[in-house]
Amino acid sequence: QVQLVESGGGLVQAGGSLRLSCVASRSGFSINAMGWYRQAPGRERELVAIITGGTTNYADSVKGRSTISRDYDKNAVYLQMNSLKPEDADVYYCYARGLLRVNDEGATVAREFWGQGTEVTVFS
Repeated sequence: QVQLVESGGGLVQAGGSLRLSCVASRSGFSINAMGWYRQAPGRERELVAIITGGTTNYADSVKGRSTISRDYDKNAVYLQMNSLKPEDADVYYCYARGLLRVNDEGATVAREFWGQGTEVTVFS
């Protein structure tokens, strides 16, 4: 299995910034999509931003205020969030999808993984 280790959530004043980080813990996982979702209690998990291949996609609600980036050597993804609003307060989940090597012969299976979530709280 692959663990996605998140960091960077916390308490921030409206208008402030946060940088979320996520690192995939295992080698042998060829990631073709990596990004961030968020979820509030009672609501469905929604896409915030994702990098698929070389393409980035953002939710309209964060477009222009957030930047997603990847460090391919570290199997990491980052989300820089600026001009935070109270409605950005959620639990943010790292997501990765790719091919996981399952044996020494190089066989792979398609898999997706989620982090455990990091909470972002925005106060006015």
